[in-house]
Amino acid sequence: MAVINFGGVDENVITREEFPLSKAREVLKDEVIAVIGYGVQGPGQSLNLRDNGFNVIVGQRKGGKTWEKAVADGWVPGETLFDIEEAAERGTIIQYLLSDAAQIEVWPRIKPYLTPGKALYFSHGFGITFKDRTGIIPPPDIDVIMVAPKGSGTSLRRLFLEGRGLNSSYAIFQDATGKAFNRVIALGIGVGSGYLFETTFEREVYSDLTGERGTLMGAIQGLLSAQYEVLRAHGHSPSEAFNETVEELTQSLMPLFAENGMDWMYANCSTTAQRGALDWMGPFHDATKPVFEKLYNEVASGREAQRSIDSNSRPDYRERLEEELKALRESEMWRTGAVVRKLRPENN
Repeated sequence: MAVINFGGVDENVITREEFPLSKAREVLKDEVIAVIGYGVQGPGQSLNLRDNGFNVIVGQRKGGKTWEKAVADGWVPGETLFDIEEAAERGTIIQYLLSDAAQIEVWPRIKPYLTPGKALYFSHGFGITFKDRTGIIPPPDIDVIMVAPKGSGTSLRRLFLEGRGLNSSYAIFQDATGKAFNRVIALGIGVGSGYLFETTFEREVYSDLTGERGTLMGAIQGLLSAQYEVLRAHGHSPSEAFNETVEELTQSLMPLFAENGMDWMYANCSTTAQRGALDWMGPFHDATKPVFEKLYNEVASGREAQRSIDSNSRPDYRERLEEELKALRESEMWRTGAVVRKLRPENN
């Protein structure tokens, strides 16, 4: 385990150099990895593991669109693709990658197959951290581990195919066999992690829920739409407002600070842009920090988790979700974005 200094703080991390793929294969050579769920994380993790030479099967409800997607991705019914219960019975490591709501619903069907010595694997700390609300309480004689890639399953797969990877956090909630550490790190390397950093189930879910509702998804949409609306209200055209709000950010500036930091991105912009950014980042920080504090408190209290459980457990959840996503998709800003994307040079 390497100790690396991040901004003045030492952290334990695992790199591919110290735990290569060959070691991961050796650790898991006798394991059957059963990936339960083929929605968001399931495809990327299972396909990466399969391509990296691990023994992987998939468990999914028969007859649905995701079953057909798994078949299209090369999983063979009766050989590497099974219904959920049979996959759980066959697996020695159960990768529980259903949505949080589906994990609660399916748990009574999975639990009987968690026999002594097996491992239960998560990619999100939700079910375990809020176990009093979810009812997901593992038996004491199994390992309970987590690898949480810092991105969507789609990105995990795309980067893997490009020879790259997402960083992931890892955690051990329960080590019944004495093998939990090697198991979790081998799985993290197997799914295509760049490096793995240590966390706990609780810290993962608190930071993850804050990030999703904050800068990764919720806050970014809120900020983008607010600026777009102000520009439109002052007479700017949809094309101009979108380019100055979204397109320049995603196509020009984000790649720069992703590559070498925010200061480097600033340094590669005009002096007028630099001055304005430096002057205005403070007011934006001060305006938004109280919102982030409120958000974190809602997450840590469990109230945000309960809202998610209540909403996602409704029988009409998917229909209501599609209505909300449709409203986003059909807003003027994102209808403009669809046209702008078509006009990019690579699409012409």
